[in-house]
Parts: sequence; C-alpha cells; structure tokens
Amino acid sequence: MLSDILAHGSTMLRTALTERLGIEHPILQGGMAWVATWELVVAVSRAGALGILGAGNAPVEWVRQHVAAIQAAGVTRYGVNIPLFSPYVAGVVELCVAEHVPVVTTGAGNPGAFIERLRAAGIIVMPVVASAAQARRLERAGADAVIAEGTESGGHNGPVSTLVLVPCVADSVSIPVVAAGGIADGRGLAAALALGAAGVQMGTRFICAAECTAHDNYKKAIVQANEHATIVTGASVGHPVRCLRNPMAREFQELERTGVSEEEILAFGTGKLRAAAVDGDVLRGSVFMGQAAGLISQVLPAAEIVRRTVAEAEAHLQRAQRAII
Repeated sequence: MLSDILAHGSTMLRTALTERLGIEHPILQGGMAWVATWELVVAVSRAGALGILGAGNAPVEWVRQHVAAIQAAGVTRYGVNIPLFSPYVAGVVELCVAEHVPVVTTGAGNPGAFIERLRAAGIIVMPVVASAAQARRLERAGADAVIAEGTESGGHNGPVSTLVLVPCVADSVSIPVVAAGGIADGRGLAAALALGAAGVQMGTRFICAAECTAHDNYKKAIVQANEHATIVTGASVGHPVRCLRNPMAREFQELERTGVSEEEILAFGTGKLRAAAVDGDVLRGSVFMGQAAGLISQVLPAAEIVRRTVAEAEAHLQRAQRAII
C-alpha cells in the first residue's frame, strides 16, 4: 500500500543516472537563479539526491563563495548550473574546473565550446535540451547525459511537452536522459522512468523546501497556485519564460502584443526575478514556477521531499506492475 511505503520508507531506485553521478536517488534539484543557493544544495545532496547551485547571472566571486560553503559543509556530490547567456559564463566554467565541481548542468544555449574543457577536468556535463536533435548534437560533442525539459517547466523553457519530449530524446541518444518539467512528486518520477528517462529534475518543488532561501511570499504563491496559474512571457523575443500569472506578467504580455522593441521588452524584464525571489514582490516581480505548482500544497524539508518522491514512485511502479495481466 502507498500509505505503508510512505510511512516506513522505501528501497532505493537504482538507474544509470544514480550510478553515473554516485547518488542514492535519481533526482536532481533544478539549478534555479536566486533560489538554488548553497543552503538548498547542501540539504538536497545530504538527502541522497543531487543539489545544484544556480549560478544565474551572478559574478564569479558569488559563485565561488557558494561553492566554498557547499564544500565546507562536507558535501561531495553536487552540481553547478551555468546559464549560457550569463556574461560571466567563461569565468564560472574556469571556477568549476579549479574547484573540482563534480557536475555541471547548462541551459539557455549551446555548451559545445565548454564541454571539452569541463570533461578534461573530470566534470560530468549535463546540458538541458529542448529537442531530440539538440540531444544528439550534444551527445556527439561529449555530453555525459542530457536533461530533457518540457514546456511545463518554470522559467526558461522550450515548446514541447515533457510527455512527448522525453521518449523522443531517449530514443535518440545512448547517454542517460533526465526528465524535467511538470514533475513534483513520485508519480512524475515513476512516469519519467516509464518514458525512458533515468531520473528527474525538479525545480518548483524544491523552491518549496524549508531550506530554500526564496522569500516566503514566493513559496506561498506556489503553494496557493493551481495548474492554470502560469503563463509564458518573452516568446516574442525568443526567451520564453513560464511564470505566475500576476500583474507584471500580464503587463509583459501586453508589451509583447503592442510590438515594442526587443530591447524595451528585455529591459522591462530585467531584475524582475530577483524582485520576486529575494524581495518577495509577487505582484510586480517575475515569479518563475512550473505547471507542477498545482501539485504542491506545502513547504517541506528537502529530505522529506526526496523521501516522499522516491517512496511514491516505488509504490506507483509496483501498482503498475500488478496491473499487467
């Protein structure tokens, strides 16, 4: 019974991802700017999943301080997410090499120019992909695994749903595939494994971890949201972002409809994520969240999120097996 497994724990789900990363559970915490700080990374990694520091647009010294805090906490299995639009990307790559960061995930661009450098330093490289063709190119370039992120995901995303994207990518590459977008519990993990993934990445769920430093207003907005609470802004300028449907997001969409310049639109969005995540302005800030917000009803310790996700996945996989006649 699901209730028994949730009460008493579960066995570990071993996959190609857990073996490759040296972690207990096939779960990655999304490397989200402003909210995936060292505190969350340490909590998630100590729970047996992979915590990932969100470098965002932060200067190299900020990333250095957070990596140092992770290492000082005695955590050895963790990652750093590097968005390739960051003006500090080259410096953060060199920092990861110098500090022997175990895993680097990348997003919002082509990491081909950095893969050889990272892998030569013994770093596992896992780019986010939005298509099977992109996954194939990055496998040829040397990626160790790919994160197939569907349009359900919060923040920067692509146009294809997770349900379709994951099996398309899994059929196209021989390296492990991580499913992302719309996943916030064990049902999502079980479904991802059935689709051919070796694990999942969860972002929005871990914003609502007790150890996450995001403002309480941000967490409350996620807990109160339903599956219809988000919209995508920025698609007109090639930077689609899924966020809470609030006054700021509606004004953003109105600017896009009026046909103002790309520079004006990007300027309007500058600083809005920090306003929400750090300052707690969930009306005028950009509250990045995925559609999985509709599955999240409370803030929990990171270890409990991981434990419940694995236990639920095991229970649902067992249930599905019993359904086969």
